[in-house]
Amino acid sequence: MARFVLVGFRVGGLMTFAPFFGNASIPLTVKIGLTVLITYLLAPIYAVSVSMALSIGNLLPLALGEIALGLLTGLCVQFVIEGMVLAGQIISFQFGFSLENIIDPTTQVEITVFATLYELVALLIFLQLGAHRWLIRAIGASFRLLPVGSLATVTWPAPELTRAAGALWLIGAEIALPILVVTMLTDFTVGFLGKASPQFPALFFGISAKVLLGLMMLSATIGFWPRLLERHLFHAMSTLESLLTVTQAGG
Repeated sequence: MARFVLVGFRVGGLMTFAPFFGNASIPLTVKIGLTVLITYLLAPIYAVSVSMALSIGNLLPLALGEIALGLLTGLCVQFVIEGMVLAGQIISFQFGFSLENIIDPTTQVEITVFATLYELVALLIFLQLGAHRWLIRAIGASFRLLPVGSLATVTWPAPELTRAAGALWLIGAEIALPILVVTMLTDFTVGFLGKASPQFPALFFGISAKVLLGLMMLSATIGFWPRLLERHLFHAMSTLESLLTVTQAGG
């Protein structure tokens, strides 16, 4: 039973932070049931690899290591989704929508309108690409690289984790850049017009022009998002594989 529970801790860590699986909109009973089901399928194969004697004293550090690895697996891919949220926050600020917040249905916290839109579109692309199945296969493959019970004294690779988190800023910049360029050029143009003609209503015209041109650019670029997110999701899975390999070597 202790070996079964250790496998469940790693799977449960994945279900906490992974995109889609960790959303607050999914009922807790569904998450628990899915965790138990995946654990039931994996435990007969990988739980038998625990060769050390389990006791109350060594079970706690082993459990913490399993949970940390599950969280790491989910976070590597969650950074991609959070990059989309960051892009939405930037766009909301540029459009002047940063004061209008709504409750995000996936996290139950206040968030800007465009950040919610970007996150929901990213989750739809995530599911359409089948990336949720990649995560389940990844957690299964992690047991081959890092067997159950091998994480009590492992050293986590901090530089690799930092590089994985850097994907958040890269995705946010790539997604927001076209609209940022359009809105900044609009601001410069309206500013020059306001200087040339003091009677020109630069404030009212500038806000409307930024939103209109920004939405046009959003419509023109949204078709490239699936290919861009697929590339970043593949990179996130490759980063996760490298993290597991480095952790295995360090352990």
